Parts: sequence; structure tokens; C-alpha cells
Amino acid sequence: MTDFDADLFVIGGGSGGVRAARIAAGYGARVVVAEEYRLGGTCVIRGCVPKKLMVYASHVHEEIRDAAGFGWTIPTAEFDWATLIANKDKEIARLEQVYASNVEKSGARTVKARAVFEDPHTLLLSTGERVRAKTILIATGGAPNHGQPIPGIEHVISSNEVFHLARQPKRILIQGGGYIALEFACIFAGLGSDVTLVYRGDNILRGFDEDVRVHVRTEMERAGISIITGCTVTAVEKLGEEYTSHLSGGSSVASDQVMFAIGRHPAVANLGLEKAGVAINPDNGGIAVDEHCRTSVPHIYAVGDVTHRTNLTPVAIREGHAFADTVFGGKQVQVDYSCVPTAVFSQPQVGTVGLTEAQARTLYDVIDVYKADFRPMKGTMSGSQSRILMKLIVDGTTDRVLGCHIVGPEAAELVQVIAVAIRMKATKADFDATMALHPTAAEELVTMRTRTARYQREAAE
Repeated sequence: MTDFDADLFVIGGGSGGVRAARIAAGYGARVVVAEEYRLGGTCVIRGCVPKKLMVYASHVHEEIRDAAGFGWTIPTAEFDWATLIANKDKEIARLEQVYASNVEKSGARTVKARAVFEDPHTLLLSTGERVRAKTILIATGGAPNHGQPIPGIEHVISSNEVFHLARQPKRILIQGGGYIALEFACIFAGLGSDVTLVYRGDNILRGFDEDVRVHVRTEMERAGISIITGCTVTAVEKLGEEYTSHLSGGSSVASDQVMFAIGRHPAVANLGLEKAGVAINPDNGGIAVDEHCRTSVPHIYAVGDVTHRTNLTPVAIREGHAFADTVFGGKQVQVDYSCVPTAVFSQPQVGTVGLTEAQARTLYDVIDVYKADFRPMKGTMSGSQSRILMKLIVDGTTDRVLGCHIVGPEAAELVQVIAVAIRMKATKADFDATMALHPTAAEELVTMRTRTARYQREAAE
């Protein structure tokens, strides 16, 4: 007779938590998953998936515009925001049911409730139920962070609310320079809104390869998006249905909506972590974990954005799977974070994997750079002036490809495939020996023969 009601209790029904629950249940564990909002978590409900659906919608105007160059005469098209949102909501509801069905089929039990620690093994649910669990997994994810309070902050929306706006803003100001800010700037611009992007840094996409940052900004500005860097929003005023955002540089911007996408923080508040003895990482504010996602309490684990390390859905899924394999499957599985591909679904799209040029130059003695910047074939007839960037970072000593960075149509799809080669330690010679597929943009990756630059690290004195 066990003293525990469950072998595993999962706090949070997002991608990482659900994967862990399903795999653990498959090993025969008694699993309970508590989710206070909707199964699927940020990615499925108000993140990656609905955003990508809106990205698709924002591309249609470009296809219509380009059609004339190929002989098509298309009558004036009209866009209806309400239809897009309704159809998006319908698809998200379907995916939520898929998540619920998959958990149920695995044998795990779901509870629509908030769960907080009463002690290291006991969870109190908002339904009043108490559950004692042998092992506990925290997978509560993260939440939008508006930064320091400013006057009028109550008028600002986040990436949570943007999916449920009653109407499309004709003018929108977005503060931020990362994934979410750029993606929604491009979505609204593609749907016909007047977009202003404000970012405190000197250029957008901090942490990405410098050539990528410059290229994306050039293309976004070409598309009519106003990008203001080196300043922040200091106050937001509302007068009627209009907002005025005051900037640190002294200027102001009028808009119909103001959105902040300046970052996210791990959802660790009010979980009762102190009652369980779970430590917080002082460097990032997330739950501190070791290489197996174990917290400071041996039977309590954490995966995904709540640890505030690599905040990407596939990483959370891989961590959840590895946790279940290790704890309930008798396997010692450790996640490899060395080659994580990522994408920004801006317009143009960004796909990247491996090291940036700057990172490689600090780690390796000799770095070779191969780069192509060109107008795609489609643009020659459509009249589009948009350009594609492809860049390979190579270890000049071993010839190993260390990084790949692409800006252009379907960059994410290309980088997902390239990530396999880079993880397998492919060399530039391997790329060169691969037969090109013509005519494609991707053939540039295997036909860039001429080195753009070589950098040698200076020896320490």
C-alpha cells in the first residue's frame, strides 16, 4: 500500500508537461496533470501555433501583389479580421481537444485546476482536492513581462491579448526587438496596419548574427515598418479610442493599439515553492535545475520556460521526454543543447542553427565565412526588391560547419534540415560535394565556393 496518490504529478499542461505525462504513463506510472487554463500551454493556445496561422494570413497580400507580374489580374481583395480570429479560435480549440485526447489515451488523468505546494510531496488544488505525489514535475512555462511600471501601462496589451482583439488596429505601436515583437510587427503590416516598432537597443534581434540583424531590419523598413531604436516608451496616454506613446527620445507616436513584447518571465509566483524547498536560479529568475532537470529537491523536477534557459517549445518537449525516460523508463537521457535550431517568423523569415560569426570568432582560432546575398528568381518577374541572405560559419582548421543563418522565404524549413548536417559535424567539403538542386534558392548552400572572409584569433600575450 503506497502513501502516494500519484507516481507523478505534473503542474502545467503545456507542451513539456504533457509530453512528460504521456511518456511516464506509458511506462506504467500513475500520472496526474493539473492545468488551470487550457491544455496545450502557451505554444498551442496563445503562442507559436495561432501566431503562425496569422503569419499565413499576412502573406496573402504579398501573393496578390506579386501575381500581376505573372499575368494574373486579381480584383481588389478585402480582408476581414473577425473571420481570421474566428477561424483561428476554431483551430486552436480543435488542437486543445487533441492534446486532451492524447493525455487521456496515455492513461494519465487531467484536472482543470491550479496546483500549489503545501509541502514537498503534497499539492493543494484550487478545487479543494489534495494530492500526494512521489515525483513532481513543474512545467508552468512563462508569461509576458511588461518591464518597469510606467504611466499608462494599463493601456498596453501583450502577446496574450493580441490574439483576441475585437478589431484590427489601423495603427499599432509595438515595443520590443525579439521574436514576438518582430513577428507581430510583420503580421500587422502584412494585414495592412501602419506599424511602428520601438526598441531600446541599437538594432533588433539581439543575440542573432549581425548580418541577419541588418538584413531583417532593411527588409522590414523596405516593407514600410517604422523602426525606432535606442529609445523606450516612457508613458502611454489614452484619449478616446486613440493612444499616444511618449518615447524617451522626446518624440511621441499616435496609434490605435499599444503592445509590449519586451520579454517573458518564468511563471514561478505563488506556487508555494518555498514550502517545497525548491530553489530559484538567481541569475535568471527561473527554477534552478541540473543536467537532468532535477531541482534542489531530489524528487521535484522542472522543464521548459519555467527554468528560463532555452525558451523554445521543442526544447521543453525534449526535456519532458528525457525526464520521463530517466525517472520512469530506467534510461539515463540528457538533453543536448549544443545545436538547437530556431526561427523568427517575420517577413522575411529567419532560420538559424549553430554559432553566429561573433560567437565562433571567440571560440575558434580560424573562422571562415561564406555568404550569399541575392534577389530570388520569383522577384525578377513579380517586381519585388526583397533579397535573401545565406551564411555559413566554418572552422577554418577542421573545415567543420559551425553555423548556418538564412533570411528569406521558408528559412525555417531549410534550417530544420541543415540542423541535421550540422549536428552530424558535416564539413564545408561535405556541403560542396552535395549535388545542387536547380533551380532553388537553397542550392546556394552547396555552391558557395568562394570564401567571403577569414578571421584568425590573436594569440594571448
